[in-house]
Amino acid sequence: MTTSRKRLSALLTALLALLAAAALGPAAAHASTGGTVRSGASQPVYSYADAVRETVWVDTGLDGDGNGRTDRVAADIVRPREPAAAGLKVPVIMDASPYYSCCGRGNESQLKTYDAQGGPVQFPLFYDNYFVPRGYAVVLVDLAGTNRSDGCVDVGGPSDITSAKAVVDWLNGRAAGYTSRTGTGTAKAGWTDGSVGMIGKSWDGTIANGVAATGVPGLRTVVPISAISSWYDYYRSDGAPLYSGTPADLSAAVESRATLGHCSTVQKQLAAGSPANGNWTPLWQQRDYVASAAKVRASVFLVHGLQDLNVRDINFSQWWSALAQNGVERKIWLSQTGHVDPFDFRRTAWVDTLHAWFDHYLLGVDNGVQNGPAADIERAPDQWTQDRTWPAPGTVTTTLGLRPGTLTTGLGSGTAAFTDDPARDENAWAADADRSTPDKTVFATGALTQPLRISGGGSITLTVKPSTRSARLSAVLVDLGPATVRDYQAAGEGITTLGTRSCWGDSTAGDSACFLDTAADTAQVGATVFSRGWADLGHYAGLDRSLTLTPGTAYPITFDLAGTDHVVPAGHRLALIVAGTDHGLIDPPSTRPALTLDLAHSSVRLPLTGGPGPLPQAVPHEGAALPALTGGAGGTAARPETFR
Repeated sequence: MTTSRKRLSALLTALLALLAAAALGPAAAHASTGGTVRSGASQPVYSYADAVRETVWVDTGLDGDGNGRTDRVAADIVRPREPAAAGLKVPVIMDASPYYSCCGRGNESQLKTYDAQGGPVQFPLFYDNYFVPRGYAVVLVDLAGTNRSDGCVDVGGPSDITSAKAVVDWLNGRAAGYTSRTGTGTAKAGWTDGSVGMIGKSWDGTIANGVAATGVPGLRTVVPISAISSWYDYYRSDGAPLYSGTPADLSAAVESRATLGHCSTVQKQLAAGSPANGNWTPLWQQRDYVASAAKVRASVFLVHGLQDLNVRDINFSQWWSALAQNGVERKIWLSQTGHVDPFDFRRTAWVDTLHAWFDHYLLGVDNGVQNGPAADIERAPDQWTQDRTWPAPGTVTTTLGLRPGTLTTGLGSGTAAFTDDPARDENAWAADADRSTPDKTVFATGALTQPLRISGGGSITLTVKPSTRSARLSAVLVDLGPATVRDYQAAGEGITTLGTRSCWGDSTAGDSACFLDTAADTAQVGATVFSRGWADLGHYAGLDRSLTLTPGTAYPITFDLAGTDHVVPAGHRLALIVAGTDHGLIDPPSTRPALTLDLAHSSVRLPLTGGPGPLPQAVPHEGAALPALTGGAGGTAARPETFR
């Protein structure tokens, strides 16, 4: 090599080294982003317009559609061009979804788009626009049976999970990838260091949970948003059916036309394995990721709406508890919204925090994000607090007794009765908390003399005597008092979409980084339901089988109250309402029973921050009158129309 060529090579090497160092240089605001980044954060130094965009079909090793050939799933990839040219490897942010062609992602229902040659053009959501210039690849995977992938959708089962896990394996050199759906040309992932972070909302986040529960090497972190941890708890609640359909309905809704004709057998298996009787069948056991929490190696950044009536809150609280028991590094955001992405309820803080999270766990940046508060909780619309751990420090699970009309720190006594009315729901019960109605029974404190925080999941034990051979039970915790809350029962589930846009990354003609802005959609209420539990009394002996009840016989049953974090202010009252069918949220039984509670053998266990100390002042003396409730909750609890 001549001296001039040596100098040119040395100059090029130095330039590339500076470019690589710039990716982790000092913090600086970028003109095309909507937030500021932390010190040491990765910077947008790579060209988004010149990024490599390609599709690889990864062999899953399964033959879900039974055509005699193993299934290949499509992974659409966008990655910065410059690092590979410099011999540098990049980490991957991955979102595996069934919705890229049927339903769309995000508040604007974005779909994948392709050019005339089939090359990917639009990657839904902001992840590609924001993170590719900062030195990440973004990989969007079509679950088996959807969009451009082979196979069949099995709704959280082996096919779904393997669809994504196989791509993690391919990124780490352990699975075969191809340049076409049916060809023999192979594709290698030599451009990545194999570090993968999975993210996604709803079904997508559920897949992230499921893949994490396999313990697959290379998966460094997952960010499940409004995600399922056990599919039984999406469709059932302690035996009570939350939806009248089966997973076969979801499968049929998302499968591509090319695979639908081959998947009728799988759909029949999904329907047969999820009977309406609420039993804990092998199908549900196979889709219970909580049971495999000990295998999780990845860190977890969990986000959920405390009023999510689609993927209900038991899913986040049981997953969080299982992760805690196994020492998994984790962080949690709990909003007042329903089934909503944090990009649409806390955008700037979300992008900044997610950026720091991925930088730390995928790029190895020592930014301290793992040492910050573990929990961010929305107390009122756009008003957030933080705790170093969750449930909150000092929380003690406390058993409260039930007496007619009263919650007590002592033993319960007496009886209470109600008749199931399938036309009534939790909001009607709460609005009528101080009025005797035949469809419910209420146990309440007096006006609190100091705030009372409930942080975590609870449970309720009831001894119930039914008048018929079947019965359903609902138990809800209610804050009796006026408040301004996010209107989670409105169409936006707590947000309203504005006409303006803000930009989060770089754009091309086919993929804009500018998204519609949102704001909190609020409502004034007289009572707030903040935790819920439902059960089928026929499963009092366990979930393995449903038993026919004997009228007039007393049955003990214990079931969960979903995780929550709520502060009942001083002057408000805490109430527990027990009733039958919660209209719109569980399906009614075949009969309309009258139910009598034996309160001496019933109780509720609540996670109270500070323990039971405040309660002696808060609970009224037996026989004391309860202050009247001002206003009402209003509205009717509505079943979500879609899972996504």
